[in-house]
Amino acid sequence: MNKALVLGVGLQGKAVIHDLDRSPLIGEIVAADHDLDSAGEFTRKNGLSKVRFLPLDASSDRALQRAIGESEAHVVICMLPPTFNHTVARAALDAGIPFVCSSYTGSMAELDREARQRSVTILPEMGMDPGIDLLLGQVAIAELDEVHGLDSYGAGLPEPTCADNPIRYKITWTFNGVLTAYKRDGRLLKDGIETAIPGNQVFRQENVHLADFPEVGELEAFPNGDAIRYIDVFGLGKAVKTMRRFSMRYPGHCRFWQTLVDLGFLEDTPLTVNGMALSPRQFLVHHLTPRLQYGPKERDVAIIRAHVWGLKDGRKLSVIYDLTDYRDLKSDLFAMNRTVGYTVSVGAQMILSGTITKPGVLSPARDVPAGKVLEELQARGMRVARRVEFS
Repeated sequence: MNKALVLGVGLQGKAVIHDLDRSPLIGEIVAADHDLDSAGEFTRKNGLSKVRFLPLDASSDRALQRAIGESEAHVVICMLPPTFNHTVARAALDAGIPFVCSSYTGSMAELDREARQRSVTILPEMGMDPGIDLLLGQVAIAELDEVHGLDSYGAGLPEPTCADNPIRYKITWTFNGVLTAYKRDGRLLKDGIETAIPGNQVFRQENVHLADFPEVGELEAFPNGDAIRYIDVFGLGKAVKTMRRFSMRYPGHCRFWQTLVDLGFLEDTPLTVNGMALSPRQFLVHHLTPRLQYGPKERDVAIIRAHVWGLKDGRKLSVIYDLTDYRDLKSDLFAMNRTVGYTVSVGAQMILSGTITKPGVLSPARDVPAGKVLEELQARGMRVARRVEFS
């Protein structure tokens, strides 16, 4: 039986162990974190029987390397903050163990040559966004002979009935992570023109547009990181004239946050007040986190869309795939937890089952059987809808 080592058992990590525990491929799950009380309560509530806990100080590279090297695991799954991914992937590679995470590839790309030489699989970006958006993009692209454009969208929101605070937003992952994403530079291609958008301008109205979704209505879409690099990741050619990635919130969100950005509330330089040093962003995290929590019966909704257009048999064709999920009140896992954690778990299980065997630093956009992953996610209660339109 296979053993999985899961590093980080926060909101998304709980979804990983929840899914792994139900897999016949897994005999033991070692869940490592510095604070295991919440994870232990989650495990007891959901009757997870394969999990054992390992206290871990992830701030120590030596402790991480030792935990991985001595784990005898068949796969390492990193659900720690993104800054840890390179260290963990490096240690997994040294130990000859496959590695999976949900974060952007970043500097892990540097490990590709060695991973291929040592026949070790490293699979980042296997989450919601990035992750499911790339899988939907892959299946949509496969329906076209020539791709002219790809827009992808991702959102984690309160469902409309509980979007009841002034900014119509609640937290399903660390608010520090949310605010970090709110500072990320954007880079996109539209009608053949490349545009770079500084992180302090992504919420400006000229960079925002509305998109309609049946589950929630109109949402504001704003730039989400570097979209252009995915042209090569998907293996697309020069026929592509538009490549964009967006995050989404309810209308009004962008204007509110642009105001806070302009007032300096996302800055990281500490201010000393009455002898206490705190940055404006740290203040927002501490002040807003308790005010943006979900009630015990309130649900979030996760929405991912890939819209691809181009030519099929000489005719213009537009293909749209939407994946939607809601909080599961029985397990108490939010849709954001499920779409990230379950996708990571499915990727790890595909490596263990031999479905994914390619070594090196992989991408869900080209190296993962997207249709099979989407089938697995639908079996876990997520909904996938497809629309096509010839013109």
